[in-house]
Amino acid sequence: MGFVFFDAMASFRKEILMRIPALAIWATIAVVAAGPAQAQTYGGTAPICLQRWYWGGGETFYCGYSSMAQCHATASGLSATCVTNPYFANAQALRGPAYRQPRRAY
Repeated sequence: MGFVFFDAMASFRKEILMRIPALAIWATIAVVAAGPAQAQTYGGTAPICLQRWYWGGGETFYCGYSSMAQCHATASGLSATCVTNPYFANAQALRGPAYRQPRRAY
């Protein structure tokens, strides 16, 4: 009876030792296959964004310009363009009005 238990444990250990490399291979494939995550491209609370391209395929967005002329001055001579920030209206709505009305006293 003791030998049967020993054989079962030996085969169980052997199975675990065979699964470890398989799991390591699958984990490696998952990490290699996953591409870089794309972050939110727009942000900030300004109406104009500078979209800049880099050698090798990278691009960045910087949303910090209050006018197209200001953005175009920065983009001059770069591989960049100026675009309107589609999320600027939402940022304005989230901040609320620029002024506060005084409280009424009754």
